[in-house]
Amino acid sequence: VQLQACGGGLVQTGGSLRLSCAVSGPSVSRSTMGWFRQIPGKEREFVGAIKWDSGTRYADSMKGRFSVSRDNAKNTLYLQMNSLKPEDTAVYYCAAGRAIWSAMVNSNSYNYWGQGTQVTVSS
Repeated sequence: VQLQACGGGLVQTGGSLRLSCAVSGPSVSRSTMGWFRQIPGKEREFVGAIKWDSGTRYADSMKGRFSVSRDNAKNTLYLQMNSLKPEDTAVYYCAAGRAIWSAMVNSNSYNYWGQGTQVTVSS
C-alpha cells in the first residue's frame, strides 16, 4: 500500500485548504484512515480519522474547523481545513491502518504512511 498526500501550500489566516491522499495498491476500503501533523522538534499529532463505516474522530482543537472524508471508489482520503490559524502550520501526513475506535488517535495504530505535505498559515 502506498499513500501520496498533496494539496498543501501557503494560505493566510482564516483561509482554507483541502488535502488529498491517494492510495495505490490493495484496497484500504476496510481500513481506518487518518491525518496527523508534525512540527519540527515535536511529536506527530493526531488531526482526525475516519473508519471504514465513515465514522469520524477529531482532535479537540480541530473540531468544527477540519473535516475528514473518504471516497472508497477513488481510494482517496481528504482533509478539508477551514478557518486556518498560524498554529496549524505543520507537515501533514495521511495514514492507513486497522485502528479501532479507541486507538484512532495513536500513530502506532497505522501501518502505512504518506510522505507528508507542508501547510503554512501566514498571520
